[in-house]
Amino acid sequence: MTTSRPGIVWYRDDLRVSDHPALHAASNAHASVVCIYVLDDRAPGLRPPGGAARWWLAQSLRALQGSLRKRGASLVLRKGSAPDVLAALARETDAESVYWNEIAQSPHEAVANEVAAALGEIGVAAQRFPGDLLAAPSQIRSKENRGLRVFTPFWRRVQALGDPPKPLPAPKRLNGIPDIASDTLEDWNLEPTKPDWAGGLRETWQPGEASAQARLEAFLAGAIAGYTGDRDRPDRDGTSGLSPHLRFGEISPRQVWHAARFAAAEHPRLSADIDKFLSELGWREFCRHLLFDVPDLATRNLQPSFDDFPWKYDDTALQAWQRGRTGYPIVDAGMRELWHTGVMHNRVRMVVASFLVKHLLIDWRRGEQWFWDTLVDADAGSNPANWQWVAGSGADAAPYFRVFNPILQGEKFDPDGAYVRRWVPELSQLLDKLIHQPWTATPIELASAGVELGKTYPQPIIDHKVGRERALAAYATIRGN
Repeated sequence: MTTSRPGIVWYRDDLRVSDHPALHAASNAHASVVCIYVLDDRAPGLRPPGGAARWWLAQSLRALQGSLRKRGASLVLRKGSAPDVLAALARETDAESVYWNEIAQSPHEAVANEVAAALGEIGVAAQRFPGDLLAAPSQIRSKENRGLRVFTPFWRRVQALGDPPKPLPAPKRLNGIPDIASDTLEDWNLEPTKPDWAGGLRETWQPGEASAQARLEAFLAGAIAGYTGDRDRPDRDGTSGLSPHLRFGEISPRQVWHAARFAAAEHPRLSADIDKFLSELGWREFCRHLLFDVPDLATRNLQPSFDDFPWKYDDTALQAWQRGRTGYPIVDAGMRELWHTGVMHNRVRMVVASFLVKHLLIDWRRGEQWFWDTLVDADAGSNPANWQWVAGSGADAAPYFRVFNPILQGEKFDPDGAYVRRWVPELSQLLDKLIHQPWTATPIELASAGVELGKTYPQPIIDHKVGRERALAAYATIRGN
């Protein structure tokens, strides 16, 4: 039975209409529905999105506006304090209830609690639903009621829960309320203009729910075959490309889960590749659960011994890394891919992070901040958790003595140099055997490839052996702490 008073759906990091528990419940309970996105970038503890993520947010909101419009509703945009904005909208529309999907992060929960309190003061009900995880953090706890810090037992526990609920269908029709005051996306200045550095992002991505669904379908029909090996090859199109869509909730984890399980049932030969793919979804889940327990994951070493690590504050080296001018082709290719597309291949992310933290001894937090600003898929859990994993300061961390060799990593995972040639075109004419270590080429080989080290392409800013030994010495200073 529906009520004549409207319901409000508060959109957050869930910019979709299918498998949206809050929208589903509101559309079933109310004759009319008002959908709103609140840009609340001043709430205490909430981390404002970086530049690339702001660009994606604008495109995703446009796509959501179009999807809602097709169903008869609109998306109201307002900027300000979420409790104030939502209470004001409830009064304007005489709403009975406000619906939203929870975000299992302390700052978001604090804002949601303030919203619920503000609504309660004016007699409006708050309706909350789980929406961003496969399993709630409360379901995966140790005997001491703490979150797990090692991935493998964590993922076993999640899998032991069985399949998550099946995704909910998108409402076919929504009855909106016309003429509600709304900001425009242009009012919010989410997209860069002077200068407009987003050309590569527009060239690479089509944000929105429809694109997310199409990408998942294409991946499960194609690149999933061989995923276990190809996922480590930056020279191949072997990954799903779903990370920014998941980041903004254009697709839900359980939609991905059920689609993958259906594909495995239809094609048993793909089971191993699909299990590996789902474990990557599990890693996202692991990082989110970790963030639930450690809200300051982006600023605090999970292992306190790293508080005494002898980091170097070398802005020249940091800038060379940021600009893809380190002299190590696989590192430079990754950093240039990041700047152009807003993403970087996952294997290369590990290599460039290891290079910054271990070869250059630059604090992982400076790398994490750069990624936060330049990644379209910058996730509050995965980004700092992955940086701490590489540094050795986090959960389930890589051993301190593991220092990625950028030469060997390039030769192993980009054996023909196709990835480097794409993103470091000044080296494109070098022989395969030289592409990952151009400084070993003879003068004749360099000249024939049009490469002049130190001019057209930099010399390595640090020798690999020297960097590795220096890193191990630095780590030895904290091992006894």
